[in-house]
Amino acid sequence: MEYLPIYLELKSASVLLVGGGNVGTRKARLLLGAGADLTVVAPDITQELADLLEQSGGTWLQTAYDVENHRDKGLVHLFGHLALVVSATPDRRVNKHISDDAKAHGIPVNVVDSPDLCTFIFPSIVDRSPLLIAVSSSGRSPVLARLLRRKIEALVPAAYGRLAEFAGRMRAVVKEKISDPSSRRLFWEETVEGTIGELVLAGREEQAEKNVLQQLQQHEQSPCGEVYLIGAGPGDPDLMTFKAVRLLQSADVVLYDRLVSEPIVNLARRDAERIYVGKARADHAVPQQEINQLLVDLALAGKRVVRLKGGDPFIFGRGGEEIELLAHNNIPFQVVPGITAASGAACYSGIPLTHRDYAQSVRFVTGHLKDGSVDHDWSQFQNTAETLVFYMGLAGLPIICEQLQTHGRAADTPIAMVERGTLIEQRVLTGTLETMVGIVARENPRAPTLIIVGDVVKLHKDLAWFGEA
Repeated sequence: MEYLPIYLELKSASVLLVGGGNVGTRKARLLLGAGADLTVVAPDITQELADLLEQSGGTWLQTAYDVENHRDKGLVHLFGHLALVVSATPDRRVNKHISDDAKAHGIPVNVVDSPDLCTFIFPSIVDRSPLLIAVSSSGRSPVLARLLRRKIEALVPAAYGRLAEFAGRMRAVVKEKISDPSSRRLFWEETVEGTIGELVLAGREEQAEKNVLQQLQQHEQSPCGEVYLIGAGPGDPDLMTFKAVRLLQSADVVLYDRLVSEPIVNLARRDAERIYVGKARADHAVPQQEINQLLVDLALAGKRVVRLKGGDPFIFGRGGEEIELLAHNNIPFQVVPGITAASGAACYSGIPLTHRDYAQSVRFVTGHLKDGSVDHDWSQFQNTAETLVFYMGLAGLPIICEQLQTHGRAADTPIAMVERGTLIEQRVLTGTLETMVGIVARENPRAPTLIIVGDVVKLHKDLAWFGEA
């Protein structure tokens, strides 16, 4: 993070703007909109800027910012009490001097289109006052920031400002009734996202206020929490569902393991507690039984708990084991499906799991059983028109290749190993049942990996669009 996003109060604060053209006028609108006491230094200014200054009581010093003699022109006194300096001139030399002067006095300075001369930058703003949303590209691409702002504007109705005002009016009342911060946040989330929020957006604030007071009377200080088993997908955060992201961002506590990528964990609220529970093969940071009990204990303490699981919770994700104990303890829970690793990794590798010319069915198989063995009924896996996908099969690869051949699969059957599927580091190794063990020994892939067996692997070179072919 190159810049710290902050919001400055500029009501009656002295701000210097150098430059009176169209760019300077745009900056003046923002500064005056925030209540700044604005002084503009420029030999000429636009008519709009002149009107803005007249309406706001601002000052226009009709002179150029002379880099050699500005101290003799009475500008030096300004720097003694300025809160902010903005330079919007087309002259790089002038902008550099303004930047140096501001920095010498310890005043935040912005030079338009010159990030190297700035100590702060203007973001693109979605104004739903008092709700404000700022988007910044850290000065790299203002056009991209404006594009994202337009997208956000389409998603955030103007009435959200009214909702923010309503919440502000009711804040003290709610705080008095609900002392616990976690319970209070939960109450506000349900209020804003529920029927009360809809009433406010529709302009029926009086009824909304009555409903809030009614709910406060019924509110219990120590409600039972809730657990969300969320499928995080195979790694790429863009593959998560809207529901998964929404629930993740509502959590008080997040339990995650090594199969969940860091960008996905970082989607949680900053103040949410994060608990790493491991789950590497033969190296469990927290045993499964303890994870199950931890979910129960946290929910009984009134927490909203997210259990983040790589892929899909119900495909080799032990989701069924975890919700059994929740159901037994009458704890409310939701299961949010995710894109399973087979689907994600196969798509990103250009390997269709089914294809009319190669495979009419697909079978998902665990690469190791509960006791760590790879003891399957291998006679079931001999249909050449069926794609086999082995999860967590890196360690068991020699046995998988050997047993498939022993029980009838041809030695030249195509096989692929996808390492870190859907992530930028994705790598795909291809070979045959006869050669794959040697390829893996040479290339030394690291978990998590996925093994795909079948003629569909032949399509990889022609259809791959992501990662290393």
